[in-house]
Amino acid sequence: MRISAFILGCASALMAGGDAFAQDITPDDLPNRERVQIEDRLGDNFQATQTTIADQSDVAITIYNNNLALVKDRRRLNLIPGEMTLRFMDVAQMIKPETVSMRSITSPGALRILEQNYEFDLINYQKLMEKYVGKNVRLVNFSDQVGFESVDAKLISMNGGPVYEVDGQIFLNHPGSVALPEIPENLIAKPSLIWLLDNRGTDQEIEVTYLTQGVSWRADYVVTYDDKSGVMDLDSWITLTNSSGAAYENAKLKLVAGDVNQLQQMYRGGAMAMESRAVMADAPMPKQESFAEYHLYTVQRPTTIKENQSKQVNLFSSQGIKVDRVYEYRGQAHYYSQQIPQFAPDKVASYLVFENEEENQLGMPLPAGIMRVYQRDSEGALQFSGEDRVDHTPKDEEVRLKLGNAFDVVGERVQTDFRRISNRVIESSYEVTLRNHKEDDIVVDVVEPFYSDWEILQSNIEHVKKDARTAVFSVPVEADGEVVLRYRVRVTS
Repeated sequence: MRISAFILGCASALMAGGDAFAQDITPDDLPNRERVQIEDRLGDNFQATQTTIADQSDVAITIYNNNLALVKDRRRLNLIPGEMTLRFMDVAQMIKPETVSMRSITSPGALRILEQNYEFDLINYQKLMEKYVGKNVRLVNFSDQVGFESVDAKLISMNGGPVYEVDGQIFLNHPGSVALPEIPENLIAKPSLIWLLDNRGTDQEIEVTYLTQGVSWRADYVVTYDDKSGVMDLDSWITLTNSSGAAYENAKLKLVAGDVNQLQQMYRGGAMAMESRAVMADAPMPKQESFAEYHLYTVQRPTTIKENQSKQVNLFSSQGIKVDRVYEYRGQAHYYSQQIPQFAPDKVASYLVFENEEENQLGMPLPAGIMRVYQRDSEGALQFSGEDRVDHTPKDEEVRLKLGNAFDVVGERVQTDFRRISNRVIESSYEVTLRNHKEDDIVVDVVEPFYSDWEILQSNIEHVKKDARTAVFSVPVEADGEVVLRYRVRVTS
């Protein structure tokens, strides 16, 4: 109550003029716990005030991939010239205080921070009770035990639960309510920055910038793929998670895609209760730009991120993307260094491959995330057909999604010859049989990763040297057909 009265007194003094404030409000009007330990230095010029989210005129937040966010908080303040203290409330509980920066928008250079404290010892049941160990409290609704409504008691311990002394008797875990005479010193309701300011102006609009942990984002993609036409639609969603200990109302939102380097330090953490909320309305395409070594996405509409909330926001949508279905039958490097009587079964993997190009209805940097693919069945209903994680992908690069293993495509491998020409040279021959039980013709890429220098001596199907260690045979297989790839390779170690 004394704090509220003091704030109201400040407001009245401001309306009456600065002299009235100086005459009517002194440090003695403040509760002890509200005094910043600079009173002696400031003397008669001591002034104090606070600002909350109610003073906020604008907020912007830039979120990085690694559980980090940059907050820009603008507020309008009624200040008095001179040195004063300001309690800047409603900041993120997981703020990095050493990153705080403040500037005056109204009068640049007229306001500066001389000292800063960050107070985060928040009020809760355990801390309130611990502050009163050894002190008197009042127990309410005590009648079931001793026959009257309330009683004065001493809280003698909080180790494993409250222990009270009443008239020489010890009571454990009182079932009623506990009334405390006042809030103990050094406990606050919300995390706050406490500043000693040098103000050379009057009213100010300030912008406070700081880094905080506990805010993150990730990208998720929904792919609707039409196998017959070979095109897909792509919807990109961002999932925002806020456990920083603050809410951001109608925030201007930017996202940084990339790996920003951070020194590893220990910071406070906290539990998070998740509230999931999806914003399903279509959003304009985000503005994106190169920023340092990363990409910056600007969401075109403000959004509110509540404390302890996870929500989804549409990033962009694109339709009619051309995509290729690719089948891959891959060997293992050790196949070519030893004689193998029988190979373990290898599956034929199924991929979707598309180009991130403007000509292909895309052409923007894609942030890392999970792409989930859906296809329609014979009744037109969408069914989930697989997912894969993609890394940050620049424009004009290929995207390759592994959906799983093909059920109707079978591959078998047989080693038909093995010869050790010398201690360093091995020659071996293979037959790879591919059977296609689908209704459509397909092409299967047989990928052979050799462990050392290699040379294909003979083959019935041409190969491509993908890199120094890899040969790829692209094998056409007709519907309900079978094709046998035969080749001989020399490997030199």
